[in-house]
Amino acid sequence: QVQLVESGGGLVQDGGSLRLTCATSGQSRAVGWLRQPPGKEREFVAAISRSGGSTFYADSVKDRFTISRDNAKLAVYLQMNSLKPEDSAVFYCAASDYAAEKNKWNYWGSGTQVTVSS
Repeated sequence: QVQLVESGGGLVQDGGSLRLTCATSGQSRAVGWLRQPPGKEREFVAAISRSGGSTFYADSVKDRFTISRDNAKLAVYLQMNSLKPEDSAVFYCAASDYAAEKNKWNYWGSGTQVTVSS
């Protein structure tokens, strides 16, 4: 069974930084971060391939967010810099049996809240 546990969310000021961590279990899979702002649908943020050699980003976070992984530690990270109030959302870690660029997710964590104050 695949388990995904997010941590690192919290309250930060406009322009601040946070690093989210997703602790994974089981075999290495493509992992993504998605978010759901209040009152809106869940949206793709970033994804990383099983090896970590390929990464993908939503246009809204390119050049601000960086996804990475440490397969030895079974962890995937999302470094978020220059945060904006519109980044406020519940952030979810997800894993896939497909390639990362497919943006199809089979397994989900329970989410971590990120709030950016203006």
